[in-house]
Amino acid sequence: MNRKKVKYLLLIGIILLSPKNIHAKTIAQFEQEVNKYTAELAEKQAKVAKNEAEVAEIKKNIASLENQIKETKNQINTLQKEIEESNRQIEKKSKESKQIIAYYQVSNGDNAYLEYAFGAETITDMIYRVSIVEQLTEYNDQIMKELQQLIAENNRKKSELSNKQQELNSLKNKLQSEKERIEADTKGIVESMPSVETQIKEAKANLAYYKKLGCGTTEDIGACQFRVMQSSGSSLPSVGTFQRPIDSGKYSRGWTGNYGHRGVDMTGSSAIHPIAEGEIAAIYQDSCKNSWCKPAGGWCNGNANIVVVRHNYNGGYIYSMYVHLSRYGNYRVGAKVTKESIIGYMGTTGCSTGDHLHLEITKCHWKAQGGCTYAAFQNSSINPSSLGLHFPSRWNNR
Repeated sequence: MNRKKVKYLLLIGIILLSPKNIHAKTIAQFEQEVNKYTAELAEKQAKVAKNEAEVAEIKKNIASLENQIKETKNQINTLQKEIEESNRQIEKKSKESKQIIAYYQVSNGDNAYLEYAFGAETITDMIYRVSIVEQLTEYNDQIMKELQQLIAENNRKKSELSNKQQELNSLKNKLQSEKERIEADTKGIVESMPSVETQIKEAKANLAYYKKLGCGTTEDIGACQFRVMQSSGSSLPSVGTFQRPIDSGKYSRGWTGNYGHRGVDMTGSSAIHPIAEGEIAAIYQDSCKNSWCKPAGGWCNGNANIVVVRHNYNGGYIYSMYVHLSRYGNYRVGAKVTKESIIGYMGTTGCSTGDHLHLEITKCHWKAQGGCTYAAFQNSSINPSSLGLHFPSRWNNR
């Protein structure tokens, strides 16, 4: 491949990566997006409400099963006591039977009963003795029959209760799995930050802002905002170059795109500066509620402190976002800032394992006057390197 062709391909790449014409959306298109987005969020809210109702019903069923399992355990305990008592009765009756047999049995073996019966001196005495033998035999047979029935009945009850407990435990486990599945589904819906209500509110505020500016229905809203602010005297100076946001630091995690890590993480000096001149577009807190950081012992250190700066770049606006700040600088929304301004201090607020700065650069922002919905914002990330902003492993100057 010759050098001329390489230069041509590089030029195309730079143009494609450039944030110029970043909005490319009319107010009519944005309104359609907001309406669609509002409807989708409303569906999510309905789904969450439905899930919560299902989980509540499942919890009731689980509670009922737990009571049944508890009652079954009590029945098993009671039956066990009955079995123990039956065993004592078995032992007692066995002893009685042996004592009676031993009393009447003579030492010369199996003919003891016959010898006893025919040892009578009179017919009356023999009839009496035969009757005693019959009663004794019948009594022993009845004892053994009762004992066998008692053992069989106890075993049947024990098996029945054991099977019932297994069935109840199995049903409880199925309900528990279903509950966890529904809760995971709900978590996947509500984990997106910010809340559904806030997303709708900010999307509508953005739409109202562009309508108030007087943007035409077919005019690009980003270009409209830029034009109006230029003509009103509130324009921002055009960015020439970008600088790292801290004076000295260490690179800890890089940008991997919209479906990965959408920013750059760094540790180092405390004071946080804008990467370029601009104005404070938003100061707010992001909710810390992701599943991997919310539980006890997780990474949640309260809500994350965030500052967003709007920059004039290539005839449009881009946004730099500074996350996990310990505290804010002395600026309000709308204030003009330079590369030397201190807009905050490094911290570990939000989902964070330690003091660091998460820097994210986007083509739009979901907060008021940011030009897009939260969904669009999530997919508007800019690779800092495409702006000439590089992060070596360590640095001692910006």
